[in-house]
Amino acid sequence: MPVRTFVRLCLFAVALSAVSGQVTAQESETSGFAKPVGVVELFTSQGCNSCPPADKFFAELAGRDDVIALAYHVDYWDYLGWHDTLSTKDNTERQYAYMRAFGARSIYTPQAVINGRTHVNGANRNAVQGAMGMLKSSGNGMVVPIRVTREGDGVVIETGEAEAGSDLPDTAHLVLAYFEPPQTVEIGRGRNRGREMTYWNAVSSMQTAGMWHGKALRYELPASEVMKKGGCAVLLQSVAKDGLPGPIIGAAVINSPKR
Repeated sequence: MPVRTFVRLCLFAVALSAVSGQVTAQESETSGFAKPVGVVELFTSQGCNSCPPADKFFAELAGRDDVIALAYHVDYWDYLGWHDTLSTKDNTERQYAYMRAFGARSIYTPQAVINGRTHVNGANRNAVQGAMGMLKSSGNGMVVPIRVTREGDGVVIETGEAEAGSDLPDTAHLVLAYFEPPQTVEIGRGRNRGREMTYWNAVSSMQTAGMWHGKALRYELPASEVMKKGGCAVLLQSVAKDGLPGPIIGAAVINSPKR
């Protein structure tokens, strides 16, 4: 999958500037490592008439500095007469992978997957926020800190290490989820015909950039690749032996200076 762009460091909002690369005041004064409240992955579609309330709530989450919010537009509603302009086959496959990982029998929209551990109706504000709070308080939140900085022509990603005695997985993948800048779409056909919606953080591609083995690591990517579109989330996600996605244990995101 192609490498795309890089967006805001959520919670500490590392605002990358192509010139200065300065960190905002929301970054930790001591370490600069981020531990957001949680990661919300919304599976949605422009052709699903149950999705607009979830999309509007998701826009609020995308504007928060303490949440990593990613929208995966799926393609299986396209048969109703409107092709989702942001959908990809890979997004649909990721949702099916979560279905198998959760032992579920079907997929649905709007579905919000929280921290790769559980799922709720993406339009249910209380359920989404409650799941994030419950997972954080139970130690199943973002427990591995991640820092993203600009160094010359590169973007550097640094991960923390597992705490002694923790039950974290031995390994995890460093996953880059590249997403589009906000886009307003006029829906011309299908169940949402006549609606005009603004969609945030629509994932366009994903890539595994490396492996984490419980120790602090440092990765570097070309800044030219990181700055191409709306942004890119950094997810530290465990993956089962059968390739199915598991818990997300660390995350950060960088916003494009254009945003």
